[in-house]
Amino acid sequence: MPEMPEVQGLTAFLGGRAAGRTITRATVAAIAALKTYDPPISALQGAEITASARLGKFVVLSCGDDLHLVFHLAKAGWLRWYDALPATLIKPGKSPIALRIAFDDGSGFDLTEAGTKKSLAVYVVRDVQDVPGIARLGPDPLAPCFTRDAFAALLTDRRMQIKGLLRDQAVIAGIGNAYSDEILHAAKMSPYAIAGKLDDAEVDRLFAAMQETLTDAVAEASGKPPADLKDAKRRGMQVHARRGETCPVCGDTVRSVFFADRSLEYCPTCQTGGKVLADRRLSRLLK
Repeated sequence: MPEMPEVQGLTAFLGGRAAGRTITRATVAAIAALKTYDPPISALQGAEITASARLGKFVVLSCGDDLHLVFHLAKAGWLRWYDALPATLIKPGKSPIALRIAFDDGSGFDLTEAGTKKSLAVYVVRDVQDVPGIARLGPDPLAPCFTRDAFAALLTDRRMQIKGLLRDQAVIAGIGNAYSDEILHAAKMSPYAIAGKLDDAEVDRLFAAMQETLTDAVAEASGKPPADLKDAKRRGMQVHARRGETCPVCGDTVRSVFFADRSLEYCPTCQTGGKVLADRRLSRLLK
């Protein structure tokens, strides 16, 4: 799933390539992906892209102040950019393409989604706060106002596990499964630590790990075209999606816990005092 650093990379790329361009065609190939009807998708035709922005994991392409194309790539979505957009017709249901946007200079992009579970979402709105997922977003973890004390306040009295809290978009915007694994590994913290029970030293360590991990990942994504962002993300991972490999910090074996639709990765030596987490949804440390 694309998370904050990759989405920031896409946003910056589109800001450089799409801003100033006029949309000549907007074609929806997967009708279920379009979540709004007013304004209609046809309202984009003839509109000029004036700005590109990121809100959490959402990309916002603005056409002035009162028309916005917003999309969320979900778990298996991606953006494919073309300097010369293909002229072939899209056949609904016969292609992974959900949306095609064409610009006045012949360039454009497709939003694609792999797999059978379709969660990619596209919105055309007058106000970005009309998108339910955006209206519910918590603070951005790299915003200047998101200080250590602001982070600590979010943790106070929270009884949820820290892994789940980091992934909760209503608490902190932009972090998903991959970067929460990486942040917790850098902080040397169990994914099952209870958020509201962390002491001051643990909060300090976790906040520093979050800032450093995300800042480095955003810097790595900066300036890369969409085609290169996924590989850049994989190369930067220390534990996520590296089950069975050697932890680069301590040399232990990276382990996984599997859930219904995802897994988490961690290092026992670095994060759980050498104990292996039981592989079930309500895992506890094996005794």
